[in-house]
Amino acid sequence: MAKVADLFIRAEHADLMKKLNAWDIAYHQNDEPVVDDATYDDAKSRVLEIEAEYPELATNGFSTHVGAAVSTKFKSYPHTVPMLSISDVFNEDEVRDWFDKLESKDLFVELKVDGLSFAARYENGVFVRGLTRGSGIQGEDITANLLTIPDIPKKLSGEYPDVIEVRGEVYMARADFIALNESSDKKFANPRNAAAGSLRQLNPAITASRKLSAFGYTYGDLSARTWESQSEYFDKLESWGFKTTRAWAHRARSVDDVQKIYNDVMLIRDEIPFDIDGLVVKVDSVAVQEKMGSRANSPRWEIAYKFPAARAITKLNDITVQVGRTGVLTPVAELEPINIGGVVVSRATLHNADEIARLNVKIGDKVIVQRAGDVIPQIVAVAENGDGHPFVFPTVCPVCGGAVVQESGAVARRCVNSLSCPAQIRGELEHFVSKHAFDIDGIGARQIELFTNMSWIKQAADIFTLIDKHGDEMRDMDGFGDKSVSNLKNAIENAKNVDLYRLIYAIGIPDVGEVTAKILAREFGNLDALRNATHERLIQIDGIGDVMAHEIVSFFHDEHSMSALDNLLQYINIKNPEIKIIENNLLNGKRVVLTGTLSKYTRDDAKSILEQHGAKVSGSVSAKTDIVIAGVAAGSKLSDAQKLGITIWDENDFENAIK
Repeated sequence: MAKVADLFIRAEHADLMKKLNAWDIAYHQNDEPVVDDATYDDAKSRVLEIEAEYPELATNGFSTHVGAAVSTKFKSYPHTVPMLSISDVFNEDEVRDWFDKLESKDLFVELKVDGLSFAARYENGVFVRGLTRGSGIQGEDITANLLTIPDIPKKLSGEYPDVIEVRGEVYMARADFIALNESSDKKFANPRNAAAGSLRQLNPAITASRKLSAFGYTYGDLSARTWESQSEYFDKLESWGFKTTRAWAHRARSVDDVQKIYNDVMLIRDEIPFDIDGLVVKVDSVAVQEKMGSRANSPRWEIAYKFPAARAITKLNDITVQVGRTGVLTPVAELEPINIGGVVVSRATLHNADEIARLNVKIGDKVIVQRAGDVIPQIVAVAENGDGHPFVFPTVCPVCGGAVVQESGAVARRCVNSLSCPAQIRGELEHFVSKHAFDIDGIGARQIELFTNMSWIKQAADIFTLIDKHGDEMRDMDGFGDKSVSNLKNAIENAKNVDLYRLIYAIGIPDVGEVTAKILAREFGNLDALRNATHERLIQIDGIGDVMAHEIVSFFHDEHSMSALDNLLQYINIKNPEIKIIENNLLNGKRVVLTGTLSKYTRDDAKSILEQHGAKVSGSVSAKTDIVIAGVAAGSKLSDAQKLGITIWDENDFENAIK
């Protein structure tokens, strides 16, 4: 008689398999996932764990499972060679367990592109049929749709086998995904969904209207093989007319090598122009691959080393509104906490009222949340409607009760009470003490909130009398003491001597960032000249447009702003060293973009050197860019420069130029 515990485990397995099958249909057939990757992977891992303990459950379980059954709306054909999935691993220990069992330690590491798998069959070099992965045994016929994708050749070039089935991934570049969502009534949640939804169309004209791309990476049916390794097969693919991910591929001989590649790619993940969700680690030798063979649903000679999920689905509990230093009201999603990419996320930006309307998001909905690198998490789509109510944007400031206005042609809504709104005052002061402004160590957001609540600081000038007026009280407060008060006093004293460009940046002129502040300091040389500058004079300066010129003139004609600035000038000494531009060099007057990591210079150091040589440093590549300086792990900026034919320098070129 079966034990009660066994019955519970078998019931758990059956329940999880039911969920996984439903999720697979939603993902593979309908191109509309209903759970995030982390939830799916957790359920899958638990099922495999159960099947390892109860092998009889594996017969119809996940151990033999690939993809989902083919959709009845497409014709389908059997795969001549089964189109298997790849076993997932999630940490270095799991990579090591796999690695220790290998006969060959020569590895080839590729990007795991987040798209839709395809198999393209060629006979005598001519494309004759294209299939999706489907169930791994049977695939959907997407021949006509694949023919619309420029990256999939209709006829192979060079030397090729009589029969070759090229397998790869159809994807949508991030820029093309954004453009599609902006121009389409149907909004896709992410590039993978957009690619899958575009490829699995009954009307190929719809597929042709979407900008899809493709990489080749492996093969299925084959009449003869003339390559000995995966890296050689990439050579063959490129000679036949396919694109590959070779630019991001690496060789490895140890787990440490694989982990370094993993860490390096994680750093540039957001600069790669298409979505990836991990690395594929393969034994490089094809002979060893064939000897190792496959399990029921995956090859033994390769693994997918997955990245932490960048997206997840969770519940929107509420929408609150933050007020920034310029009075802009920003709606913030209050979320049911969820782990995304190793970080617990409980809040995400909703940008503005227009974005809430575009997403049609309501409190109580389940939403797809995206976190990319250090970027603030954002809601990208609604996954499931709840029974909540629409959010009504406030008509008065939630902090001070001041009127909220939306200027003509603007998206943002602002609180008009700039003189006494506590949120705006705190924001202005946090900006004032920040790294690229006065850089006062020991005063951050927490201290600003504390000191403003106690009315010790009401404007920037008050910072410079803070210790004299309130030092004794501060020493008696929790979190402070003689040492911290002394350190803060020294930091404030050091900040009294400030570069002109830092002052211009710190006083918070709308639209004036650090780069513009440097341009203004260099152009006018002193604060009085800038205060008296006319709109006509400002728009003559390269980099200053009509809107920015209006903001600068308005700022210096505002009575409140000038009163606060005059109070501040009593306590500071403006350092205005002559900015000497090194003339007659390769960089003078050039627009330069930095990307990747330089070995001998920090980003700020390199930027400073470039400016000393008369270069204008920009954060993005455009047709006006003259030079892109690319360090290690350069990403999409380098790709953009190559497409535009812009001059590209490495670190040696940079050093030669500044010498």
